[in-house]
Amino acid sequence: MRLRRLTVAALSVAALVLPLSGASATAAPGTSGLKLVATRDSLLATHYWYAQTYAGHPVLGGYYAKHVDKTSGRVTIDDGRMAVSGLAGTAAPRVATASAKASASNRAKGAAVASEVAVLPGSQAKLVYSVLTRSTAGTSRTLVDATSGAVLKTESLIKRDTGTGTVFSPNPVTTLQDESLTDQDDANAAVPKRAYKHVRLTNLDGSGFLSGAYATIIDPVATQPRSSELEFNYLRANDHFEQVMAYYSVTEAQRYIHRLGFSDVNSEPQDLTTTGFTDDNSFYDPSTDGITFGTGGVDDAEDAEVIWHEYGHAIQDAQVPNFGSTPDAGAIGEGFGDWWALVMSAAVQPDTDVTPLACIMDWDSTSYTDEEPHCLRRTDTDLTYADRIGEVHFDGQIWSRALFDVYNALGRTKAATLVLEAQFSYRPNTKMPAAARVTVDTAKALYGAGAAAKVRAAFEARGIL
Repeated sequence: MRLRRLTVAALSVAALVLPLSGASATAAPGTSGLKLVATRDSLLATHYWYAQTYAGHPVLGGYYAKHVDKTSGRVTIDDGRMAVSGLAGTAAPRVATASAKASASNRAKGAAVASEVAVLPGSQAKLVYSVLTRSTAGTSRTLVDATSGAVLKTESLIKRDTGTGTVFSPNPVTTLQDESLTDQDDANAAVPKRAYKHVRLTNLDGSGFLSGAYATIIDPVATQPRSSELEFNYLRANDHFEQVMAYYSVTEAQRYIHRLGFSDVNSEPQDLTTTGFTDDNSFYDPSTDGITFGTGGVDDAEDAEVIWHEYGHAIQDAQVPNFGSTPDAGAIGEGFGDWWALVMSAAVQPDTDVTPLACIMDWDSTSYTDEEPHCLRRTDTDLTYADRIGEVHFDGQIWSRALFDVYNALGRTKAATLVLEAQFSYRPNTKMPAAARVTVDTAKALYGAGAAAKVRAAFEARGIL
């Protein structure tokens, strides 16, 4: 129902709202089915806020407010009551509270902390349980049909803030199409300012730190940036720059995963450390569920493809606990990480002869490679399953090439959706052929026999199937 704002002279219009039961002594004059929930005093007026009720139950989204001007006594009404139809005034839950809480906890992946019977308004209103659950991602509200027990929807109640920041997207080599760039000991002068990009930092928790729904910087607080205005604009010589890069890159990856339709693929604040580890290396530690980025050579967190590769390990570990416990599974993990970096980069970098999309970590690798284009690894090698040597990074190029061919055959969105969906069914100690068969079966279930044939061909070309 559209919000209506009325002056006291028009209060009779309230009679046009559907009759509501459950009036109480605290109801607003001339109305029924309202409960006073708050009185607020501002400089100019006193504000009375009421919750709409039906048969004594709160009506979700329904409200009524009366604003009394302190000088003139003029009254303004905000009438946000909702239509409630098709629900008996004596309606009572048929589902037990404990059952509703269990359903909500299962859906929201959190512990139930509160519940109440409420009315979901509409042309066919429903009696529901409104269950609050709490997890590491904050508080969610789940609505469970109090008659059938069906879960109707889950929504986060956390208020998120958006800030601004400065990043490389994905790195200066690809942005400038310049393979001659070098680190020069983290000097600002080594990278022209046109390589930077100003971006929105979404899903921040409002604390002023780089902490939010999908990423959290856990470096010592004294080394972290803090901004009450949520503005995080630094150049690469400042360690804060890498922290912004890590927060932004992981958050964007998770937002993309959500756009693909997944709500439970590592959908939690990922711990990120960008200072203190001086090796030219980065890693994901499953025992702590944290990612650490090294600062040797080009600081690893200056290259978004490094960040996305390591985040790939966190994704798989979230989907399949202890994934990668055998050489083949470990190689799948490394190959997926490289491919995931490619998938994310595809949205922001050109695929050119200077910086091919299949060339991974172009900026980071300038510190330890001489050949151009600079690549840590590529996803378009001709290696086959028979070429394995038992080293996960080398062998991972077999898997990443198969996925690269899947990407080219199905396109970015379908390929990313397929691989993420298939990985839920991988065994932690899987071998490549078994994982490939799962992926082919998943392709058929998602997109049909034609797509499955293309995916099978990609794995057959690598000798995996």
